[in-house]
Amino acid sequence: MCRRAASPNVSLVEITNLRTERLELRPVRAEDVDAMLGYRNLPEVTRWLLRTEVDPANFRAEWQRATEDPDDHSVAATLDGVVIGTVSLDVVDGMGQPGMPPRTEARLGYIFDPAYGGHGYATEAVSAVVAHAVDKLGVRRITAECFADNLASVRILEKVGMRREQHGVGDSWHSELGWVDGYTYALLAGS
Repeated sequence: MCRRAASPNVSLVEITNLRTERLELRPVRAEDVDAMLGYRNLPEVTRWLLRTEVDPANFRAEWQRATEDPDDHSVAATLDGVVIGTVSLDVVDGMGQPGMPPRTEARLGYIFDPAYGGHGYATEAVSAVVAHAVDKLGVRRITAECFADNLASVRILEKVGMRREQHGVGDSWHSELGWVDGYTYALLAGS
């Protein structure tokens, strides 16, 4: 699990039916949320999230807002029609000098059901969303953060071509663990 983590002319519809070798990546539907809550609240998942508890009503509302936000390209990763995870991609304006092109940066995150772990599904889905962001949305820089102890997430980020840019010592507040180390990864298009 990675902490969360467009061109103004690109709509969320473009990511509908994005397919990988084994997965379909599509916008989250209202009927997906119960399954997402089911694995999102497992202790082995919440261990790697900043918020270890979520209110189901707020969680539903957040995903509903995401589907209505043209800069939110988050998707459900489905395997044979079953939601096994989500990949979040928020396209943002970078911080820079006046005249900097808008919507050239993105924040990436993901949460997958541990029942499907160890098969490369998360890497496959994250890789596809990263490629889509660069190739279709025109994003030039993508960042993602994870806890330093989250070795599975570290491996995913490195497999999709991201490089570690920061090791923040005690920079991340975890509601149950206190201050822990975090990593920031990034990918620059064309590098």
